[in-house]
Formats: sequence, structure tokens, C-alpha cells
Amino acid sequence: MAESKSTSSRQSKTTQETPNDGVAQAIQKATDEAEEQGFFGTKVDPTDNEAYTLKGVTSGAPTPETDPDYAREVRQKLDDADRAR
Repeated sequence: MAESKSTSSRQSKTTQETPNDGVAQAIQKATDEAEEQGFFGTKVDPTDNEAYTLKGVTSGAPTPETDPDYAREVRQKLDDADRAR
């Protein structure tokens, strides 16, 4: 007769909770700030390419990476476009 496999050798599929310490909070804060600026997981923004040139930068043209208000506006436009699909 075949022996049944023990269930105690199976690993749990749950993930560990994030520790609530200073290091974890600092990492989360840095990640949130980078995400807020649009560095992670964002689609191509509708900002004109000229805004990223020397002429655009010196003229003060906004980009999502340099202007938080403009970043919010761009993110809202992208979200609205995704919802319209």
C-alpha cells in the first residue's frame, strides 16, 4: 500500500506581513515618492518631447518628473483614457 504524503511538509502559500519598523517605513516612503513622480509602472505620458529638451527645461515646461501637479494631471488623463476603453 502507498503511504500518504504528509501535509506538514507543505509550505504555506501565504506571504509574510510587512514589518512595521523604521526601515520598512523608510523603504515604503521612498517607493511611494518615486511612484508619485511617475517612475514606476506608468504609461507613456502625453507630454511633448520638447519639454524634455534643454529649451523646454530652461523655459520651465512642466514634466511629470519635475512638477507634482502636472504629474497628477497626466495620471488622471491616463486613468480616464483607460476607463473609456
